[in-house]
Amino acid sequence: MYQSLNKYSLLVAGLLPLALLAQNNSKAPAPVLPIPSAAQLTWHEMEMNAFVHFTTNTFTDKEWGYGDEQPSVFNPTQVDAGQWARTLKETGFKTMILTCKHHDGFCLWPSKYTEHSVKNSPYKNGKGDIVRDARDAAKKYGLQFGVYLSPWDRNRADYGQPSYVEYYRNQLKELFTGYGPVFEMWFDGANGGDGYYGGAREKRRINGATYYDWPGTLDMVRKMEPNVIFFSDAGPGVRWVGNERGVAGETNWNTISTDTLHAGKPNIEALLNTGSPDGKQWVPAEVDVSIRPGWFYHAAEDSKVKTPQQLFDIYLTSVGRGSTLLLNIPPDRRGLFHEIDVQSLKDFSALLKKTFANNLAAKATVTADSYRGKQAAFAPRQLTDGNKETYWATDDDQTTGQFEVSLKGSPTVQYIVLQEYIKLGQRVQHFTVEALVNGSWNKITEGTTIGYKRILKVTPINASKIRVNITSAKACPVISNFEVY
Repeated sequence: MYQSLNKYSLLVAGLLPLALLAQNNSKAPAPVLPIPSAAQLTWHEMEMNAFVHFTTNTFTDKEWGYGDEQPSVFNPTQVDAGQWARTLKETGFKTMILTCKHHDGFCLWPSKYTEHSVKNSPYKNGKGDIVRDARDAAKKYGLQFGVYLSPWDRNRADYGQPSYVEYYRNQLKELFTGYGPVFEMWFDGANGGDGYYGGAREKRRINGATYYDWPGTLDMVRKMEPNVIFFSDAGPGVRWVGNERGVAGETNWNTISTDTLHAGKPNIEALLNTGSPDGKQWVPAEVDVSIRPGWFYHAAEDSKVKTPQQLFDIYLTSVGRGSTLLLNIPPDRRGLFHEIDVQSLKDFSALLKKTFANNLAAKATVTADSYRGKQAAFAPRQLTDGNKETYWATDDDQTTGQFEVSLKGSPTVQYIVLQEYIKLGQRVQHFTVEALVNGSWNKITEGTTIGYKRILKVTPINASKIRVNITSAKACPVISNFEVY
């Protein structure tokens, strides 16, 4: 699609006057489609969101409840959704997504469509509503709120029949009309298998591509929440990253073609991890990972909480590769984030702030081998001006480019940050980074895609200048930000 925008080709063919080429290069580049929606742009800029896994599994010590758990097992003694939201806010997270219903079918709100819910638990004598508490806490602390509603239900007798899809949609209506606004709706590919199923105790299989009629279900939700972000293997808002280790692809395209994908489709992990350079839809990868080995709280894992350094490393392989981090923090049996988890989050946040506190390239002098139409609006100084809406760009016929940033003195350099202006699409396919050390240029790193943000960790080096070479791109490079730490 970007080839159709190459005005230089039209000039050579005699179809575009030279004067018009110069005129067009004085204007913003045409977008390389597809491009993100306004809601997706907001999602990119959040960078870090949080998952909260909490249900009967917390009390049965399971990861996947079978569906025959009695509501009476759900009996937290000290639920404080405010503690969850406050901790997340203080440590840099922007959204809180709650497991309103996991595969076991137990609902954390008093759904009128089932008895398998918090209304029949001893928690607050059946008067509790964890979903409302979480929504209110998120609002109080300035977080967006998201819901996870598992499509699979190992408790329901009618799972696999058309009536269950109606049940699922009715519960979505309850959540979106009674607990909104909802920023993100999360559903995964765990669909079908063995379960209680109302006493049948059998295995059931469904066709994940057709059973839920996802287009119809999502259209229904959009009518209630037009700008909601949908997460699943195939999006359509954001996609699974293909693993639960916290690792996005070193090559990570925000684009993918969804016409052959659906939640739970086997053997698509590699594709989801890297995306597709020729993808027809903008569906960026969300990196979901838990602070513990499991997704629900288990006391046996108190000694296995990820350290601040491990969380920082995951930040580099998620946010640092153009994705958004979705970190799970599971409440314990009290209904609180455990003290160990909270401390790790706080120390991680402190490490993050310390590492990226002093941008050595802020307002630095920048030169480039060329810039678009020799217009000030696209000059290299836009790279270090701290304005996300300005950018350096080259002429349409130039898909490579080079810029140099001068640093004061020869400071120690360990992290390089690059950002594309993704409102005009994702373009860069390969780049290298060099450092000027004692009068000599040395290549210190290289990469493929950039996207919303790319953070490269390099061996610490004292450099007076940093040079970035865009060696390959779909269309003229459009880089909005450059930082050095």
